[in-house]
Amino acid sequence: MHQIVLREPGQFFSHQTPDPVPSPEQALVRIKSIGVCGTDLHAFAGRQPFFDYPRVLGHELGVEIISTPDHSNLAPGDLCAVEPYLSCGTCHSCQLNRSNCCEELKVIGVHVDGGMQDFMTVDPKLLFRSQTLSTEQLALVETLGIGANAVKRADIQKGQSVLIVGAGPIGLAVLQFALAREAEVSIVDLSKSRLEFAESLGARPLQQVGTEMFEVVFDATGSKEAMEQSFEYVHFAGKLVLVGLIQGNISFFDPTFHRREMTLLSSRNSFGMFPEIISLIESGAIDTRPWINHRLPFADVVNHFDELRGTPNLIKAVINMG
Repeated sequence: MHQIVLREPGQFFSHQTPDPVPSPEQALVRIKSIGVCGTDLHAFAGRQPFFDYPRVLGHELGVEIISTPDHSNLAPGDLCAVEPYLSCGTCHSCQLNRSNCCEELKVIGVHVDGGMQDFMTVDPKLLFRSQTLSTEQLALVETLGIGANAVKRADIQKGQSVLIVGAGPIGLAVLQFALAREAEVSIVDLSKSRLEFAESLGARPLQQVGTEMFEVVFDATGSKEAMEQSFEYVHFAGKLVLVGLIQGNISFFDPTFHRREMTLLSSRNSFGMFPEIISLIESGAIDTRPWINHRLPFADVVNHFDELRGTPNLIKAVINMG
């Protein structure tokens, strides 16, 4: 099979390798669509925390089942989203039913090889079927899960004022679930085209915040400067949720933090939300199809992946297999 390996920052290597052979407990899947996210772009640039090279990228996956264990309720031909989180099941976090922050967590496409290959083996419990969604839609379920978990962490209430800093795919995912909770959502970004797209989904667009404050603020930028500035936007007794992450330290002005008695939260991955998210997409409550405004054939990844970082007005790119 054809496999693409990120050998080191900025260098993909394409080669042929034997097809994987599933164990009796594994499913064999054909990769159909791969969502490209900030993790992949940062890994390519050498700026992704918790990352080792060489690595096969690809953790936002829409796949077709080739074979499954006899005890599985899945069948060959089923189209599925892949939950890419491999938890240990025994650590403190897992025992608290918080396996998204498992102490030994490994993520497909980050800590172990991912979907930039024709086939892979997967534990069936990580596969979530849809009878109506395309593999492109299924590939974006993981992105939505990041936003769903962040909104769950914030415990947003109806009518609360919410600000999302960053209108990339993660910010848009937060937006979808904040709107579902009937919050009053504003979003700030430097990109006019991204703001226009967020406005079409129901957000109030802002190119700058000024002195306005919000009850709940989400930072979805992965920018040190933006993350630190986000503390200034949080209202008295408000919450700040850091969804994006950086490889370094951030700081804030402690008197403001204490005087407003802010609650500071982090949000990592998601857990147990794929069925709900797939149901919401199937019902039409969430539609990620307009997000995808760039498609890259798998055969072009080696020579053209780097161009995604400079693609004008990029919202979401998807790699499609032949």
